Amino acid sequence: MSITLELELPEKLAAEAKANGLFESASLTGLLEEELRRRRAGSELMATLAEIRRQSGGAPGEDEIQAEIDAAKNTRRVA
Repeated sequence: MSITLELELPEKLAAEAKANGLFESASLTGLLEEELRRRRAGSELMATLAEIRRQSGGAPGEDEIQAEIDAAKNTRRVA
C-alpha cells in the first residue's frame, strides 16, 4: 500500500529536512515506526503504573517508576 502526503511545514524546517533526506520513503517509514514504538511504550507504561496503583492502593515510589521505565526501554530494545 502506498499513500501520498501533502504537508504544510515552515520553509526552514522543510528545507533542512529535505537536505537531510528525511522526505525519502525509507526515512519517513523509520521515523513513523519509531514514533509508534515510543507511543506504544508510553501507553504500556501508563497501563502498568495504573495496575500498580490498583494493587498497592497508592502511587508508586521513585524506584518502582524507574524500574518500569527500565523495563519499557529493555522491551523496546528487544522489539
